[in-house]
Amino acid sequence: MRSACYKFFSLTLVLNIGMGSALADNPVHHNGVSSVNDPYVQAMEREVEIRTIFQTDERPTEDNILRQRISYGFSLNDRVFLEAYVIGTRLPDQSFELEGYEIESKIQLTEQGEYNTDWGVIFEYERQISESIAELATVLVASRQWGDWVGTLNLGLEYEFGSNIEDELDRFASAQWRYRFREAFEPGIEFYADEFTRGIGPVLTGVIRGNGKNKWHWEAGLIAPLNDTTPDQSFRFLLEWEF
Repeated sequence: MRSACYKFFSLTLVLNIGMGSALADNPVHHNGVSSVNDPYVQAMEREVEIRTIFQTDERPTEDNILRQRISYGFSLNDRVFLEAYVIGTRLPDQSFELEGYEIESKIQLTEQGEYNTDWGVIFEYERQISESIAELATVLVASRQWGDWVGTLNLGLEYEFGSNIEDELDRFASAQWRYRFREAFEPGIEFYADEFTRGIGPVLTGVIRGNGKNKWHWEAGLIAPLNDTTPDQSFRFLLEWEF
């Protein structure tokens, strides 16, 4: 177990150092904290998800920013899951506004437990409403279990393009190390890295089961910065209803 922990945190350190030179021109209002995706798809599954990120910072332009995503998703079969998001943001001294939308497809590549590591891939398309800015992303997802511990890693490439932005290709990564204490309460730690963000912090997750197929998956975390362009505190919350 100690060896597994060492390998996991060594990998996050390598990601942090390896992406250190990938800084772009304008980090204003950027925060790469989101969530860490698992590679699994359940057949006949539908879900509604609310994802919230709230950040505070000593810089007035980066303080008191709220980002929310609301989505509906469903599985086509036991391998492919489709999801559509609407995205809203509240910037400092401004009202909450609808910012864009995203379409996402997750493909489970291996059966759970078939190999030492479970694999999946995610394809994303995001478009802003008020500006001609779009993003295409591909994310490789890996998850492995060591006894009661689960490590999950997301590695992605993102291509930004449009008439209101200079086209560029960026890298990003996120990771989670979680202890399966009980189904409704699993503590862990998360790491995020992209062209501006370097953050790490504790997270709590859990699943509460209802009648039939109904269940509620929740996550709450607090991410602290590892560099100067990451907000001082990023509070993240996710609530997902599966039915």
